[in-house]
Amino acid sequence: MTTERLILLQPSNNVRELQTIIRDKETSRSDFIFAADRLIRLVVEESLSHFPYTEAVVETPLGEMFKGLRHVPGNCGVSIVRSGEAMEKGLRACCKGIRIGKVLVVNDEDTRAAHVCYLKVPNDISDRRVILLYPVIASGNACVECIKELLCRGVSERQILLLSLFATPSSITEISKEYPAITILTSEVYEHLCLGLGHINKGSSLGMMRI
Repeated sequence: MTTERLILLQPSNNVRELQTIIRDKETSRSDFIFAADRLIRLVVEESLSHFPYTEAVVETPLGEMFKGLRHVPGNCGVSIVRSGEAMEKGLRACCKGIRIGKVLVVNDEDTRAAHVCYLKVPNDISDRRVILLYPVIASGNACVECIKELLCRGVSERQILLLSLFATPSSITEISKEYPAITILTSEVYEHLCLGLGHINKGSSLGMMRI
C-alpha cells in the first residue's frame, strides 16, 4: 500500500482511546455511538485543514487588528448510504449550512459487482470541493463506483476528499489505483475489519458496527 495522497489522523492518546472503545466487544451501544461520533468529529475537523483559505483582517473588541484566515466557500458533502450518513452530523457540526448529497451503491446479486442505483447531489457539484463520507472502507468498491459517478458529473479528482474512520490497506490501494489524485483521510489503516455487525442506525450515529 503506497499513496502520496493518504492522510492519517495525527496519533494521540485521545484518538487511540476512541479506537479502543469502538473495538471493545464489551462496549455498550450508547458508549460505542458516543466514541464513534467523537472520532468522526476529529476526522472532519482535520479534513478542513486541507481545503483552501484566504487571509482576513478583523478588528478585535479591544480595537486591535488581527490577521487571520477565512475558508474559501464552495465545499459540499456526499455520503455513501447508509453508513456514510453516520458522518453527516459531524460534518454539519463543523460546517454550518453545508449541502450534503447522497449516493446508494448496491452489489449485483449474481456478479456481486458494485453499482450506483441512486444519486442526489447539488446541481453545481462540478464547481464544488467534495467531502465524501464512508466510515469503514473494507474493499473500496463502493467508493470507486461513487467517485466514478462524481467524475461523470464534472467533479475533478483533486477536488474530492474521502473521509473514513478505518480502512484496509487493500482498499486504499484499490481506490488509489483507479483514482490516484483522490485524497483519503482516515484515523487508521488496519488489515482486519470485522464487519459482521456493520449495520447503521437510522439516526445520525453509527449503530452496532464492530471493528
